[in-house]
Amino acid sequence: MKKAMMTFLGVFLFINNVNAKEIKVNFKTCIDGDTAIFLYNDEKIKARFLAIDTPETEYSSKGEQPLSKEASEYTCNKLKNAKKIILEYDDNSDKTDKYDRHLVWVWIDNKLLQKDLVSKGYAKVTYLYNDYNPLLYLHIHHYIRIFAVLFL
Repeated sequence: MKKAMMTFLGVFLFINNVNAKEIKVNFKTCIDGDTAIFLYNDEKIKARFLAIDTPETEYSSKGEQPLSKEASEYTCNKLKNAKKIILEYDDNSDKTDKYDRHLVWVWIDNKLLQKDLVSKGYAKVTYLYNDYNPLLYLHIHHYIRIFAVLFL
C-alpha cells in the first residue's frame, strides 16, 4: 500500500510540475559558488542559483569569506565535468533578479546542484519569501526526478 501511495504521489506531482520551463545548456564559466554563465542557443545566460547562498569570494565588497574558494571550486568542477546541465525556472520565483541574472534550479546529470552544495556545507538555504518553501520543493522534486528516470 505504501508503495502504491508513493507511486501515485510521484505521478501526480510529476504531472503537476511538467509546465516548469527547463532548458538544456552548455557550461561557459563560473563566477563563484552560486553564480555561473551558461550558453543556450549561442546566448549567454548569467544564472544565480535559487534558494541558496555560498560564501563570498575575494571579488565581493564584503571581502573573501571562509569556504568561498572551496564552494566555488566545487561548483566549477561539477559544472565542468557535467554530461548534461538543465536550468529550471521556478513558477514561484521571479525569472531574473535586480542584476538581470536568471534565477534557476541547476540540474547536473539529473542531480540538483543546490542540494549538493547545501548537504556538503558549501551553501546555506536563504532568500525565502512569503510562504515559499524551497526545501519542500528540493525534496519533492528530487524524488519526482528519480521516479521519472526509473519508471517513466
